[in-house]
Amino acid sequence: MAENEKQYGDFLKGLLIGGVLGALAGILFAPKAGKELRADIKENSIKALNNAKEKYHDANAKAKTIIDEAKQRASELKKEADRHIADARQKAKDILSRRDKKEAEPGEADKDAAEAQ
Repeated sequence: MAENEKQYGDFLKGLLIGGVLGALAGILFAPKAGKELRADIKENSIKALNNAKEKYHDANAKAKTIIDEAKQRASELKKEADRHIADARQKAKDILSRRDKKEAEPGEADKDAAEAQ
């Protein structure tokens, strides 16, 4: 899961950087005076940063929720698997116990053989 989280974080970083660069390119190519252009760059940079922070926090919260749900599901699956293993062990013990009882009773084996013929 850590690899998925890293990829998700890398994607968000790329999205943030691409958004900032796109906004800056749009501002720089607009025909405005220097002072007005700098004010627009500052304002848009702040907006882009705040927007990116908000999206990052939203994505982070969603990722934590998904991870928590996955952990809970994994725990449930482990409990179920443990229960199946315990059942299988008990069945194996029962089978071995019956086999040992048959081996301990030699007359029973002869009876079973005679019945089979």
